[in-house]
Amino acid sequence: MDILELTLILSQRLSIIATVAFILSRMPALGRVLSRKPSTKDKLILTIVCGGLGILGTFGAVEIHGALANSRVVGVMVGGLLGGPLVGAGAGLIAGVHRYFVGGFTAFSCGLSAVVEGFLGGVVCRYWKKGLIPWHVAWLAGFAGEIIQMLIILTFAKPFSEAVELVKIIAIPMITVNSMGVAIFMLIIKSAVEHQERVAAMQAKATLNITNLILPHLRQGLNENSAHKIAKIILDTLGVAAVAITDRKKILAHVGIGSDHHLCGAPLLTKATLNAIKTGEIQIANKREEIGCSNPKCRLSSAVIVPLKRRKEVIGTLKLYHERENSITSVNLEVARGLAHIFSTQLEIVELDTLARLKTEAELKSLQAQIHPHFIFNALNTIISLIRIEPAKARDLLLNLATFLRYSLKKEKEIPLREELAYVEAYLSIEQARYRDKLTVNYYIEPTVDLDISVPPFTIQPLVENAVKHGLKPKIEGGEILIKILDKDDSIIISVEDNGVGISNSFQRLSEKGSGLGLYLVNERLKRFYGEESTLNIQSFPGIGTEVTFKIPKKYALKDVVFSYSS
Repeated sequence: MDILELTLILSQRLSIIATVAFILSRMPALGRVLSRKPSTKDKLILTIVCGGLGILGTFGAVEIHGALANSRVVGVMVGGLLGGPLVGAGAGLIAGVHRYFVGGFTAFSCGLSAVVEGFLGGVVCRYWKKGLIPWHVAWLAGFAGEIIQMLIILTFAKPFSEAVELVKIIAIPMITVNSMGVAIFMLIIKSAVEHQERVAAMQAKATLNITNLILPHLRQGLNENSAHKIAKIILDTLGVAAVAITDRKKILAHVGIGSDHHLCGAPLLTKATLNAIKTGEIQIANKREEIGCSNPKCRLSSAVIVPLKRRKEVIGTLKLYHERENSITSVNLEVARGLAHIFSTQLEIVELDTLARLKTEAELKSLQAQIHPHFIFNALNTIISLIRIEPAKARDLLLNLATFLRYSLKKEKEIPLREELAYVEAYLSIEQARYRDKLTVNYYIEPTVDLDISVPPFTIQPLVENAVKHGLKPKIEGGEILIKILDKDDSIIISVEDNGVGISNSFQRLSEKGSGLGLYLVNERLKRFYGEESTLNIQSFPGIGTEVTFKIPKKYALKDVVFSYSS
C-alpha cells in the first residue's frame, strides 16, 4: 500500500470522528467542561468518551507491515485539549492499554505515544487562556503529537530497521490526516458551542424585551386584566400561536388561536396544566391529544406549560402554544422558563410591597390617632377662649377644624396638591390662633405651578407640624415658617423652612424611625410613590433653622383626573 492510498483510506474514516464530535458537542458535561466549571464526574465522563474514541480509532486502523496506521491520536488529543492534562493522559491511558494488548512490534511504543499525546493536548489546554482552543492551534497540537509518535516508534519499536520502514510509509498520512482530524473535531465543537451561545443570546434578548413591557402590568398582581395584557405582549413578541395564563383553578387570559373557545374564566381541563400545578415542573405537550382541548376544530397542536410560583408555591401557569406538533424548541423552553422566573420574582416583590404599604399606612393611622386627640383638645380650648371676645374668629377656626377633621378621614391614595395645601392652611390657622404673635406663616408659590398635580395625602402637613413642634415651639420668641413651591423643568420643588432652633443629626437620618415617625413615614411614602429621587432632603443648623425639601416629578401629574374639593 502506497502513501497516497493510505492517506485516502484514513481520510475516509474521518467521517466517524466527525460523527462522534457532533454527539460529544451535545453532551451537557462538555458545556460544563468548556465553561471551566467541570465536576469530577464531568471529567471522568469526558476521559472515558475520549478514551473510547481512541479505541475506536484503533479498530479502524489499516494494517501495515505488522503495525497499525490509525487515528487513535484524535480522541486522546481532543480529550486533553478540552479537559486538561489529567483528562488527556487518562484518555490516552485507556486507548494505549487497549492498543498494547492488540499486539504487534509497535504495541508498547504506540500505547506510550497515546498517553504522551493526550498529555500534550492537556498542556496546550492549560496554557491557552483565550477560551475554546481554535482549529489552527488544535491542528498544530495534532501535528506535533504525531511527530512525537513517530519519534517514539523509532525509539522503542524493535527491530529498528522495520520501525524505519514503517515510519516511512505511515508518517506523512498519519501526520497529515490525524492533525486535520483534531482540527476538524475542535471546529465542530466550536461551531456547536457558538450555536448554543446564539440560542442563549436570542433567548436572553426575547426575555429582556418582554420583561421591559410586562413589568408595569405585573406590578398590579396576577388578575384577569393584567394577565390579558401580559399574554398579548408575549404573543406579539414571540410570534407563537397562542399564549395563556391561568391561576390554580381557571384561565385568566388566552390570546391568539383558540381564544374563541379557550375562554377566560373557564376551569382548567388539560392534564398537562394540572400536572404542572401539582408537580411544580415544566410540562411539554407535543400532540393535540396531550393538550386535551375538547373542541375538534382547535388548531393548537403543541405547548409548553410552565408553573408560576410565589415563594415556592405554585399559583398558576404560563402556556405557550404552537399550531404544529413537536414544535417546542429549546428557545421556546428557555424563554418560557425565564418568563416564569420573572413572574415569580415580580409577584413576590408585589406581595412584599403590599405588605410594606399596609404596614406604613397602619403606622400613619397610628400616628394620626396619637396626634389628633391632643390637637383637637388644644384647638377646642383655643376656640372656647375666643368665643366671647372674638366670635367671628372662633367661627372661622371651627370651620378650619372641620376641614382638618374631614381631610384626616380621607382614604384616597393621591390627592391634588391644592387640597393638601388647604389642609395645611387649616392646620396652621389653628396653630397661629394658639401661638398668636409667636408664629408667622408665609407662602411662596410660583404662578406656573400646577396645583392639580397629585401627591400622597399627609405629605406637607407632617413637615409643617414638625417645624412648629420641634423648630419654633422651643424658641421663646417664636419664629416664622415659609412654605415654598417652585416650578422647575421636570418637577415641582416643595420645601418647608423655619428659623427655629434646628434639629439634631439623628432626626436627619431618615432611614431610621429615630428621625421621628412623621418624617420617616413621609419619606417612605414619597419613595414608594416617586422613587429615591423624591426622598426628603433635610438641611438644619442649630440656632438658625431647618429646611425640608422634596420634589414631585411632573410625569406623575394626573392630567385626566378631575378632583373636587370644597372647604
